[in-house]
Amino acid sequence: MSVRCLKLIIAFDGSSYCGWQRQLTDSTIQSVIEGCLKTMTQESITLHGAGRTDAGVHALGMAASFSTHSAIASHGLLKGLNRLLPRDIRILAVTEERDDFHARFSCVGKEYCYKFSCASIMYPGDRLYMAHFPGDFDQNIAQQCLDLLVGEHDFLSFEAVGSRDRSFDGGRGAVRTIFRAEIKCDPAHESHYAITIAGDGFLRHMVRNIVGTVIRTAQGKRTVNEFAAVFASKDRSCADATAPAHGLILTEVFY
Repeated sequence: MSVRCLKLIIAFDGSSYCGWQRQLTDSTIQSVIEGCLKTMTQESITLHGAGRTDAGVHALGMAASFSTHSAIASHGLLKGLNRLLPRDIRILAVTEERDDFHARFSCVGKEYCYKFSCASIMYPGDRLYMAHFPGDFDQNIAQQCLDLLVGEHDFLSFEAVGSRDRSFDGGRGAVRTIFRAEIKCDPAHESHYAITIAGDGFLRHMVRNIVGTVIRTAQGKRTVNEFAAVFASKDRSCADATAPAHGLILTEVFY
């Protein structure tokens, strides 16, 4: 049979995994799914993700693609994978794609959501899916900071070391375009918030670095003007600590 290109939409709880990317010893989302695909297709499958997620990060709509000679129908793969996979990884959809489709290189954007609580005491059930930043918090200040991010900007101030080869002169460097950045409060829990950021691409730890600095500003540790100065400085050392991984969710990948 000719080679087929298939796309998976994946949801996972990242609490028990060392991120997306396959590693030699630790369990990762990629390696677990590849193992189940091998069982079903009897082929050594390389699964290409739309991006990499760190240990503890979750997903509601991760995308990945792979090539196979298997004749198993898409709906058969969907059912079979979900029977084989652990319960903290689910395949939401399997679709046939063009031969030139690639989950990473065909992607035109992603959306992330970061959940956190500012309550003095956090419910134990939230500890793996929401970060804890106890203290006063001004949602309006946070939104003013997020508004500054929308559009095409250099995000060097929020880029982690090792994100890319900075000696390479080509490409777009740390320039990315943010389509939307907003914060909402959970109406059922006034101290629970979610920051959503959608853009055409993200640097390593970029969302978590932004969130850490936005929250510190909204808790009165700096002003909005000082946040703007941090953003403009193109100096990671000026921004605040990286927010914990477990509050981050990859919600959607755009094609």
